Amino acid sequence: MSDKQMSFFDKYLTVWVALCMAIGVGLGKALPEAVAALRGLEFGAGSQINIPIAVLIWLMVYPMMLKVDFGSVLNVGKNPKGLFVTLFVNWVVKPFSMAFFAWIFFRLLFSPWIAPGDADQYIAGSIILAAAPCTAMVFVWSYLTDGDPAYTLVQVSVNDLLMLLFFAPIVKFLVAGASNLIVPFGVLFTSVVVFIVIPLVAGVVTRSTLIKSHGAEWFNNVFLPKLHPVAISALLATLVLIFAFQADNITGKLFHVLLIAVPITVQVYFNSSLAYGLMKWLKVPYGVAAPGALIGASNFFELAVAVAITLFGPESGAALACVVGVLVEVPVMLSVCSICNRTRHWFPARG
Repeated sequence: MSDKQMSFFDKYLTVWVALCMAIGVGLGKALPEAVAALRGLEFGAGSQINIPIAVLIWLMVYPMMLKVDFGSVLNVGKNPKGLFVTLFVNWVVKPFSMAFFAWIFFRLLFSPWIAPGDADQYIAGSIILAAAPCTAMVFVWSYLTDGDPAYTLVQVSVNDLLMLLFFAPIVKFLVAGASNLIVPFGVLFTSVVVFIVIPLVAGVVTRSTLIKSHGAEWFNNVFLPKLHPVAISALLATLVLIFAFQADNITGKLFHVLLIAVPITVQVYFNSSLAYGLMKWLKVPYGVAAPGALIGASNFFELAVAVAITLFGPESGAALACVVGVLVEVPVMLSVCSICNRTRHWFPARG
């Protein structure tokens, strides 16, 4: 079993998220006028793109995009089965299964406690969360399970390429189908450009430039580690603002936070089990199977939060659902890592 450790920030991410929730709600209640002024800072009236949150989200996403090496995609032919399983679970199963679970829980099982309007928002947020495959934290999960780092990079890089094509249409189709909300495709497309395309291009250009000038070892071992605390800090600051904007909503709906966590947690275990089982059936080596299962279960929650805020606003139930996804991400994914480490003997050691 792996004895590797997460960084201090990553290990206690759920604790930090909970603290941000408390701080944000406290600020929202104690300083309502100041919070309202921050909430009103938008890129144009009615755009739903809050300037402070947009800047913070850029600070989150950009460092993660620096890790993506599209040149590694050329190595996929060495073991295509693992990648096929990852893509099948991420794009054919995961968004649709989340829409199904969210509809079952919010529309049926939790209907005595959740109003239809809130249910629509929570369903939309859950779908947005599931439609964004993990980009950054999966490197942490792969590290903890002794996954093949090069192959993990391939899986993440191909997912990011496909996200440019599939994320917007899948979100629009599923949100409209599973809830009564209409997603304006133009706004969704703009959010993809702003929060995926631009930081991705910036990351690729920066990566290429710095590797040429300073070398890959300096880039990976010196430059990237310096940016990681910036990304985490930006995430936490974003959550403080979101919870401050949602203070009145949250104080009356703490029970909803617990309910939202249920289908998201079920989704994680369902998809990780499916991916892991398919990997075992196809006799994929453990170093590919473990990160593949983890990629199939975790989410690019930074993008999900950004899109939910852009589409429905920082005070929306959709944004709240994405934030709850952040809250449950670390403990649930750590449990999946533990399961993988305990079952590595199920798989061949090498491809």
